[in-house]
Amino acid sequence: MAHKKEALKEGCYGDEVRDHILEFAENGGYEAIPEDERETWFTRFKFWGLFHQRDGQESYFMMRLTNASGILEPDQLRTIGEVARDYATGPVANPEFGNGWIDLTTRQSVQLHWLKLEDVPEIWEKLESVGVHSRSAGGDTMRNISGCPLHGKAEEFVEAGPLLERFEEELRKDDALANMPRKFNISASGCTVGCAQDSINDIGFEPATKEIEGEEVRGFNVRVGGGLGGRQPRAATPLDIFVRPENAYEVGRGFVELYHDYGDRQNRSKNRARFFAEDWGMEKIRETLQDEYVEFEMHTAGEDFRGEYTYNAGKPVEAGQHDHVGVGDQKDGQHYVGLSVPVGRLPAEDAIELADLADEYGSGEVRLTRRQNPVIVDVADDDLESLLAEPLLSEYPAEPSPFERGAMACTGTEFCSIALTETKGRMARMLRWFNENVELPDDVGKIKIHYSGCTADCGQAMTADIGLQGMRARKDGEMVEAFDIGVGGGVGEDPSFIDWVQQRVPADEAPGAIRNLLQAYAAHCDDGQTFRQWVDATGTEQLVEFCEPQETDFEAPYMADAKQSWYPFAEGESAPTPTAEESAAPSDD
Repeated sequence: MAHKKEALKEGCYGDEVRDHILEFAENGGYEAIPEDERETWFTRFKFWGLFHQRDGQESYFMMRLTNASGILEPDQLRTIGEVARDYATGPVANPEFGNGWIDLTTRQSVQLHWLKLEDVPEIWEKLESVGVHSRSAGGDTMRNISGCPLHGKAEEFVEAGPLLERFEEELRKDDALANMPRKFNISASGCTVGCAQDSINDIGFEPATKEIEGEEVRGFNVRVGGGLGGRQPRAATPLDIFVRPENAYEVGRGFVELYHDYGDRQNRSKNRARFFAEDWGMEKIRETLQDEYVEFEMHTAGEDFRGEYTYNAGKPVEAGQHDHVGVGDQKDGQHYVGLSVPVGRLPAEDAIELADLADEYGSGEVRLTRRQNPVIVDVADDDLESLLAEPLLSEYPAEPSPFERGAMACTGTEFCSIALTETKGRMARMLRWFNENVELPDDVGKIKIHYSGCTADCGQAMTADIGLQGMRARKDGEMVEAFDIGVGGGVGEDPSFIDWVQQRVPADEAPGAIRNLLQAYAAHCDDGQTFRQWVDATGTEQLVEFCEPQETDFEAPYMADAKQSWYPFAEGESAPTPTAEESAAPSDD
């Protein structure tokens, strides 16, 4: 029997949902939706990037935008900022971030919160006038296509831009493929840094080379079945296929169609492509692709560059690029400047000012990364010093602290109904506290701390130096917010996921536990040894002892129960721990 969400999608999904959203908006907004039909329509709305916010925030919506591989063309960021300023304001200001801001996501896109349904037509009109849209940004469909944010600007072994553009224009816009069994993530990168993180995508294209008929050919190897969530992460498995750039789209489309046709539509906790790939196996997938979906004869895999991957790979800073923060060289002789936006939250006025700086010092184009940060591109030598001296870059520096540089956080209980803890505000405060209370060796340039509000792992905690996942615990007879703490995750040549060293640590004791762990690292690491290398060389039992929970002077306004602090849904009981199905089925990422 198909899952109930399949019935909710039946008869109306994809492009036709837009007309219904417009109709509801014009007839009174949220109140125009029949109460007994709201669950159905909210499921359908997600295809157009429109998510009803959590219980207690009735009538407010989040809108996720889509911009393949993180490219925001001139005027697009400014318009997004103006929309956030004019429409994305809630009834209660966030105590850390105020009101009216944008969230940068881990899939190189943007989310807007506190929107009213009746404003959606105007919002779409403003965004679409500059080429920004929300189609296929949520729901059971192909999500934002991720790639190297500097493709076309930095050096690439094989050009990925044309492939990314075809995926966006021809595959994601095909309404026949709108209704997938579950959300589906695609990545493609032509650089040898590994920044598209093919390891954690449903299908990933990585640069490779292969000798074919005596000729050394540049193209892509293909991996499938990667993903996080539900404490069941999977690294994508090599499909043993090499494709020329001109054939890559057909293979990507073929696997999307294969999953669309054969994917499980019954058990949503086990129907992501990573489980599908595991059940079928690489040989059956490859043979079915060749027999039913791909018209040319596929080659076996070529030689990849995974040994050179440095992006979030746990290697020393001098080994190569591990993120896109800082000043870097473009292949045309100009520069890019990546800014650090801790936890990815950018006030509307700052987003507008960032767009102004991109116009003044660059081409006006801004690129977004998979680490929730923006990059100004096309900066000339003569303008670089002046850009770095701008006041905004004191707030979002190109040379941040190791903690700020490595931080990511999901939405948390602020808006997500399955999250167990507040995330972004707490993480922002912890970063400041770590800056003041933890001293790292001079040669440590980054500590990647990722925070997810629950086991769905939208914050990618499983791939961090230090991964935090929201939990609940009892302390002094009361239920409080808590963390599970893990160490040693990352992507690279051989992707690894964190090992848990402490579980259900009360929120007021978790910063102390992390500080104790980092102080142990500073005291015991060898010169030049990264945190991940130190973790690998240190026994689990010793790491558990180092990561000792401890009460400290750290303070936040939501230590006990974020769902009963400052939010407009402060009344009533907190939500229970999600079911197994919910834990493995995040609402977004």
